[in-house]
Amino acid sequence: MAASDRRPAPRRLAGLALVASLALVACGAVAPAPRSHGSFAWLRAAPPPRGWRVLHPRGSAYRLPLPPGFRAMQADAGAASAGVSRARVVVDYLNATPRQGAETPATWARFRVAHNREEGDRAITTVAAATALPFPAGRGACVEDAYSTISHRYHELACLVHGAHASTVVVAASLERRWAKDRAVLQRALVAFTT
Repeated sequence: MAASDRRPAPRRLAGLALVASLALVACGAVAPAPRSHGSFAWLRAAPPPRGWRVLHPRGSAYRLPLPPGFRAMQADAGAASAGVSRARVVVDYLNATPRQGAETPATWARFRVAHNREEGDRAITTVAAATALPFPAGRGACVEDAYSTISHRYHELACLVHGAHASTVVVAASLERRWAKDRAVLQRALVAFTT
């Protein structure tokens, strides 16, 4: 066999493939790994757990999943609200409202904080914000923030979700002192929200 007919050994081929792959990554020719969205890495679309009720007001495009113990509450026309109250204080809260203003995914975090301020909330702190988040049959922009009302401090996740049928604002909130305990069930409601 002539020297020009020699083929590289399998080990050498594997090494060459690895070097070529690393060179492509360094040049940006290989697609990057999917983003984790940082503080919103938990947001992976999923159906509601068995046994959860779903609020679907007549004429609305959205479905708001309700964890056990959540009860429907009075809401504005076109909106749906549910929560858990103790001693006349809302301790956990879910709300869905059709998009009504100029909010967009790119401006959502600023828009939501400004809205809370207009509602009379004070000491508003933005914890995290992200766009292009996965929801069932749609994408969303979300902000996590905390704010004080006249008598209580709340922690919330508020998302603007563009779905197959409509754009809807969905909010999950709890008293700040209960956030660590109740966050997971509120997040679970959000990952199952559709519009």
